[in-house]
Amino acid sequence: FPDDGLRHELIDGEHYVTPSPNARHQDLVVRLTLGIGNWVEQTQSGKLYVAPFDVVFSEIDVVEPDLLYMSRARADAILKQANVQGAPELVVEIGSPGTRRRDETTKRALYERAGVSEYWVVDPELDVIRVSRRDGQRSARPHELSSEAGDVLTTPLLPGLELALSDIFRL
Repeated sequence: FPDDGLRHELIDGEHYVTPSPNARHQDLVVRLTLGIGNWVEQTQSGKLYVAPFDVVFSEIDVVEPDLLYMSRARADAILKQANVQGAPELVVEIGSPGTRRRDETTKRALYERAGVSEYWVVDPELDVIRVSRRDGQRSARPHELSSEAGDVLTTPLLPGLELALSDIFRL
């Protein structure tokens, strides 16, 4: 891929190019990185990475999620110096009008196929996070949490982590 400051991804062999993120997107990435990153540092349980960092599922499936988390055991198996080669346990994408459909359909299907345990789609327009958790061989229907409802995001992948959506989405 060219080194042009844009996000290049391959999904089912199709090349997608996404413009550089806006300020709201970056604010959300920072808040999620700090929240999850502090938990990772306290527990020493795994590795957290932010884009740009390739996740290679196959020769025709290479993506750059906004955030990804791997337990220590999973990182030992799939983390390479240049990229991740396999399914992280947690993948987080911050949506935008231009990526919403791809994030919620194409990427969700890819992550499910690849064996990602949990996938979060963050919607900065609605201040919601849609959480898809693996239930056996498939992901269960996404569960929606909202800032307006005062929801707090927790996950069995990161025991003890509590992310208040009001803090994540504050202006």
